[in-house]
Amino acid sequence: MMCLHMPKPNLNKLRQDLIIITKNLTLRSAWGLFSPEKIDAGTALLLDQLETKPTDVSLDLGCGYGVIGLTVAKLCPRGTVHLIDKDFVAIEYTKKNAALNHLNNCKIYLSNGFDQIPKDVKFDTVISNLPAKISQELMDIFLLDAFARLKPGGKFYVVTISGLKEYI
Repeated sequence: MMCLHMPKPNLNKLRQDLIIITKNLTLRSAWGLFSPEKIDAGTALLLDQLETKPTDVSLDLGCGYGVIGLTVAKLCPRGTVHLIDKDFVAIEYTKKNAALNHLNNCKIYLSNGFDQIPKDVKFDTVISNLPAKISQELMDIFLLDAFARLKPGGKFYVVTISGLKEYI
């Protein structure tokens, strides 16, 4: 029997936060979060196409470590951005990143879709890099709830993988 020796990973290094620097933000991330080492191409494309006003009330649905919502918070200094995710680790990193970037116009909280968003809040923009691995039923809930929460004339921006093209 032959035994191959693989180098042991440096666990201390792997446990350290990953740092991402964009033109607007410095972000901390960690293994286990979506696209932890760099901004994924879909999110970058979405951010390039985004149109906001400085006073917009916005929602980042499935915020991860905050790339989209914190960028919007920077673009809308007199507005409010709600950043939600069902992953508590993502929420903790979003809070860290809001503090790191001195963004005080954010409301960051754990929510499965719109469950924990106050019922009276309506949005000028809802933005999401839609999760690829959820059921059609949950996707229906996300999309229908998003449209129901938009203000008249509001915008709903999404990016998704090609596998969801037919559904979308």
